[in-house]
Formats: sequence, structure tokens, C-alpha cells
Amino acid sequence: MEALQIIVAIFILALASSLTFASDPSPLQDFCVAINDPKGSVFVNGKFCKDAKLAKADDFYFSGLHIRKNTSNIFGSTATPVNVAQMPGLHTLGISMVRIDYAPNGGLNPPHTHPRASEILVVLEGTLHVGFVTLNPDNRLISKVLYSGDVFVFPVGLIHFQYNIGNTYAVAFAGLSSENPEVITIANAVFGSNPSINADIAKAFNLDRKMVKNLQSEF
Repeated sequence: MEALQIIVAIFILALASSLTFASDPSPLQDFCVAINDPKGSVFVNGKFCKDAKLAKADDFYFSGLHIRKNTSNIFGSTATPVNVAQMPGLHTLGISMVRIDYAPNGGLNPPHTHPRASEILVVLEGTLHVGFVTLNPDNRLISKVLYSGDVFVFPVGLIHFQYNIGNTYAVAFAGLSSENPEVITIANAVFGSNPSINADIAKAFNLDRKMVKNLQSEF
């Protein structure tokens, strides 16, 4: 199983790299290890770069994606990202990845979007119902049930989800075409904003004002 995870990780990162030109700019140097210290550093794409002569293996290394994460939360899922925040050597390379664990019988990675990245996902364990929704005015749902070894892609910016329809834990890995793809969870953004969105605006979901207020109190 560990060998399979390593192969899958290499595979999805290789695929994600082909999408780089649609997102982060192409680097003009071999690498740019991100650091927080601006002293004597070059500023590239939102981050300061470590002197290339001081780069070390740990700048390009992360450990822990073999560990199953606790999914005891409201959604029954946990994402473990590996982006520039966890691996500074990813800076300017235009790729990142994430492990997602899903609880049995309904673990959900809720509808969300990555504003800066396409995503390619491969299932290692379990059975997932996945999908994305196209833009207005069609708003067409494109979905599929995935099993171990299946791969699915979510185009950049489109709302998408994964839902564990099996009675066992599920695990998926995904590659993303940005060093920092970010995530906007739709329900959190609409009903959990700070300060709260006016209930008369949030009623765009065809909910009455009282229901909107109740939902906002849950976030």
C-alpha cells in the first residue's frame, strides 16, 4: 500500500504539472525556496526567495501523507495539504497536492472551489461520488462514482465535491496546478462570512429570512 501511495503521488504531480500554464506563472530560475525574511532576498510571486546556494533537501521535502487523519468533524472528512506553506521548495513550481480522508457512510468534502487551480484526484481506498457544476446558465452537474484506482479531474474555478458512499473509510490524493490553490467552501462563504451577509441577500438560495438566519447561526 505504501508503494502504491508513492507511485500515485508521483503520478498526480506529473499530471498536475501539465496544467501549470493555466495558473501560476512559469519560473525563470531553477527554483525559489520561499522564506519569510526579506533581508537580502528577491521577491517573486508573493514570496521572498532564499539564496539558492543555501537551499537544502528539507526545503523540498514533506512527510506524513501515509497517516490516516481524524475525520470526526461535521463533514466527516479531513484534508492534509502539501502546498508552499508546508513545502517552501514548491514556490514558483506551480504544483501542490493534498491527501483527503473520508469517514464511512457519508464523509463529505463539501462543495468548494479552487480559484487558482485545476485538480486531478485519484482514489486509493473506498468508493466516492464526485462531481462538478458547470458555469451559468447551464449549471450542469457532471458526476461519477469512483472506485480504487479511478481518476477524475475538476476544472479550475468550478464548484466540486467528493462524497463517500461506501461503508468503509476512503482515501484520495489530488494534484493541483498551483503552489497555493486556496479553497472557497461555498456554504462557509455564504452563511459563515464575517460579518454576516445580509439575510435578504443570502435569500438568493430561495430560503426565507428566518431560515437564512438559522443557517448563519450554525457557522
